[in-house]
Amino acid sequence: MNNLQLILASSSIYRRELLTHLQLPFTTISPEVDETPFAGEAPEATALRLAQAKARKVGSTHPQTLVIGCDQVATLDGLQLGKPYTHDNAVKQLRMMRGRDVTFYSALCLYNAGTDSMQAKVVPYVVQFRNLSDEQIENYLLREQPYHCAGSAKSEGLGIALIASMHGSDPNALIGLPLIELIDMLHNEGVNVI
Repeated sequence: MNNLQLILASSSIYRRELLTHLQLPFTTISPEVDETPFAGEAPEATALRLAQAKARKVGSTHPQTLVIGCDQVATLDGLQLGKPYTHDNAVKQLRMMRGRDVTFYSALCLYNAGTDSMQAKVVPYVVQFRNLSDEQIENYLLREQPYHCAGSAKSEGLGIALIASMHGSDPNALIGLPLIELIDMLHNEGVNVI
């Protein structure tokens, strides 16, 4: 097994919780990267660029480590739905998404800071939202307050009540850390989960 320290470049408690499922020792560091999309940038390109930037930023100050960078962008009809940050923005997002399919692009990057090598992939996940009333949207937001989640929805919490169906290769991608892909990337670096 590779003896490089594993770092999760994220402040997300949900990503941290997912990574604990692999039972590997790791630390977390918040990368503090500007998440503003570039003009005309495709949602999957934004997610991939940010995941790579987060991993490189943490790796630049922590040599001889394996750094996991992640980012997620939600999109509806080509429009990027970022983190709402406010209640009003979350209401607008959920009203737009009700009764519709939203694609969540979860980008994953594993950066070897010692060799400057990087593996990266975007894992899409499609969510069909229920046709929610304004009252249901308000009730959800007041109870969950998902203002730091792309698309204003946390499927790992009460947000599951917003969802009619989900489609994708890895349900963990919807939460923001595609574990199936990560296991393959770790294996390529000599780290075997089991």
